[in-house]
This record gives sequence, structure tokens and C-alpha cells, in this order.
Amino acid sequence: MSLKLGVPSKGRLMDKTFAWFEKRGITLSRSGSDREYAGKVEDVDGVSLILLSAGEMPRELAAGRIHLGVTGIDLVQEKLPRWEQQVEAIAPLGFGKADLIIATPACWVDVDTLDDLDAAAAVFRKTHGHRMRIATKYHRLVREFLTDAGVADYTLVDSQGATEGTVVNESAEAIADITSTGETLRANHLKILSDGLILQSQATLWRSRVAKCDPAEKAVLNELLDRLG
Repeated sequence: MSLKLGVPSKGRLMDKTFAWFEKRGITLSRSGSDREYAGKVEDVDGVSLILLSAGEMPRELAAGRIHLGVTGIDLVQEKLPRWEQQVEAIAPLGFGKADLIIATPACWVDVDTLDDLDAAAAVFRKTHGHRMRIATKYHRLVREFLTDAGVADYTLVDSQGATEGTVVNESAEAIADITSTGETLRANHLKILSDGLILQSQATLWRSRVAKCDPAEKAVLNELLDRLG
């Protein structure tokens, strides 16, 4: 048995995660080609490197199949009900920063706040006979946020592609999505509501609260966490 560390399997997230560990004296490397999802951890004995997509990481942490994993705050809170009972945030990594926000068409000059959105949704339903559609990948987080804000008369539609394009394509009236610079929103003539920030996210190192650790694995975990500061 060995301690299992999950990291993103490709792209900038993987490269930046490797660099973050490298700065702390721990070398992570990928085995073989980019198509192989295996790797190794140097400088600390007893740790296995598991390469996963960032979206898979919350599930694997919650199932206890990995002990540590790197993924975004947004993915953990969206995918894991009662996430605090299943995982613990160990360290923010300082990259992969993005905000989950509510955005509406820029031409909606009278809609700037969530209260405005609620009023517009009521008018929309009365006018069109169906609820305003908000496209998103983040159903749990958006529903909880809008419920807390008292927004009604909307329906969430699933978007697994380019969410910013759903308004211009007339498959939604508004969106809730991740943004880092806002450039794509502006390019699609969308604006963020002044109080429409749902969550600030970044890549984070998480520990599973449910993964089993024998005494040897616990010792390795403590050594690794000490090394990481």
C-alpha cells in the first residue's frame, strides 16, 4: 500500500501543479507518453502519483480512493454535497483562479443586481409564458445562491460547452459560469451583475477525510504535509 496523490492529468493545471510541488522540493513526473495516466513522486518514499481530470478529483477524494488531490474549489463544492465532511482544504496553490458569476445581456440596462434579475424574471415569465433560462454547469452552487438571494421564476439549463454562447444562440437568457478575465463575457455582450459573484475559486490541495490510512501511510502523509509547509 502507498499514499495516493491525485493531480490534474494534462495541460497548464498539471504543469503548474508539478511546478508548485517542485518549489517545495518534491518532484512529480509523468510516466511515458501523454496518453498514459501514471506517474511517480520522487523525494518522498511511499507516495503514488495518480493522474486524473480535475473534474474526477472530488469524486475520488470523497470515495477515499486517493488521500490527497489537486482540484478547484468550484468543482469540490459543486460535486460534493456536504463537502466539508468529506474533504479538507490543505493549501491554496495560487493558480487556476476564477470567479463563478451570474451574467446577463449587456443590453439589459435595467438589470444590474439580483433584485433586478428577480423582477426581470417575473416579467419574462408573464410575457413569454415560461421561466427565464439560466445556462450553467454549476447547478448546485447556482441554485443555492439564487435561492438565498430570493430569485424565483427561473430554470437552470445544462451547458457543458461554451456557456457564454448560449445567450446569443438563444438557448438561454442569462448564464452562470466561471470567468477569469471577463473577456469572453464582453465578447459575447454579457455583463456580470454587481452582486452576482457566487464563488471565488482556485486550484487547491485537498485531503480526503474518508480515505483509510494505516500507520505507515499516516507517517508518509505527515511527512509530505510537513514538506509542503
